[in-house]
Parts: sequence; structure tokens; C-alpha cells
Amino acid sequence: MASKKNPKEINESGNSRHDGQELLLYLLDAVDKVDLIDPSDIPNIDLYMDQVTTFMDEHLKQSRRFEEDKILTKTMINNYAKNNLLPPPERKKYTREHIILLIFIYYYKGILTLQDIQSILEPIGRKYFHSKEGRSVSDLYDEVIRMDRDRHVDFREEVNDMVDNAADYFSDSSGDEREFLRVLSMINMLAYDIFVRKMLIEKLIDRYFTNGSPEQGKASRKKAKNPPSETE
Repeated sequence: MASKKNPKEINESGNSRHDGQELLLYLLDAVDKVDLIDPSDIPNIDLYMDQVTTFMDEHLKQSRRFEEDKILTKTMINNYAKNNLLPPPERKKYTREHIILLIFIYYYKGILTLQDIQSILEPIGRKYFHSKEGRSVSDLYDEVIRMDRDRHVDFREEVNDMVDNAADYFSDSSGDEREFLRVLSMINMLAYDIFVRKMLIEKLIDRYFTNGSPEQGKASRKKAKNPPSETE
């Protein structure tokens, strides 16, 4: 991962000191625990389903909110294949490219419906899965990792600025109320960002991934008798 800035260095460069330093450190620690699986860690050998779930649990456990949360189950994998989010296994084994698609699904499903994920992954599967010419799913993943790690550095700085900016609201508060309202401001700023970015993602899916146009996408959704669903 790209080098991370020390919070103290960020504060000094910003010419203002956080009275929300503890909050900043807490959030930056959470951000630093978010990381996609490194390409070099993904096995180059085919795995049985139990091995796949073990691999995903081990490498994505830091992203769980609660200890008991499931990263991936056999039922989930079967449903992904059934609903065309994932190509079927080969002789009951999953390849490196299967695992990469499962990683994409894991991160996408936190913000997108399974139907939207299906719209994205189906053309990826057709064009790049086990491709013998041009780019492969592994090539896509390598570039996504590079992109996200570059973005990580920028995001840490955004979090720093957001904690600073949150202090500008409810500035007449003090003590415990000040800290509570700072956190409330942070939640609302982040929620607004998520709302807008999710809307933009959906617009892009409707225009470029759903049967070629938003109009056709709406028609296909109306015709869908059994939209993708996920159960444990």
C-alpha cells in the first residue's frame, strides 16, 4: 500500500490543530484497515469451496463490523453462480479468477443490489474470464488495486479535512455536546457522500451496463421474475 501520513503531520500541514484529535485517530485507524486482497496473496491453484471460504474469511476479517459476521458462505457462492454473478466452478473447483470476482462481489454488495452487481459482472465474465487474448480478470484486478491504493492516500486526507470541517458546525456548543454534534456532523457528511456517489454509480450502471440503455434496463427489470437474492 502507498505510504500513509502521520496524523500529526497532517495537522501541522493544515495550519490548524484538531480538538477532535482522538476522533481523527480513531477514524484513520478504521480507514487503514480497509484494503483489498493483494494480487500476490490470491492462489494460482484451483480451490474447493471450503478452501475459498477459508481464504476469504482470513483475508477480509478486518472489514467485518462484528466478530460473528460472515464474509462468505457456501450458500452465498451457490447463489452467485445461480444468478450469473459468478461463472460456475470447474470440476467443483474455483480458479484464481473466480476468487477475484468474489472479492468484487463482496465490496460491491455493501452499496449495490445484487441485480446491479450482476449487470456489472456479466460483461466482465464474458469479456475477460479465462480470456486467451487481451486483458484478463487478473489484469483488471491488478489495475483496480493500484487505483484503490492511490485513492486511499487521498481518502485519509479527506477524513482529516472532514473532522476539521465538522467543528465549524454547531460551533456554539461546548463540552460533551460539542463532541456529540461533531460526530453527528461527520455522520451526515459521510451519509450525503454515500447517497450521491451511490446515485452516480447507479446512473453509470443504467447507462452503460444494463442492456445498453436506461430504457432497456427498466424493461428488463420489469420482466425479471426472479431477481438475484442472497441468503446465508
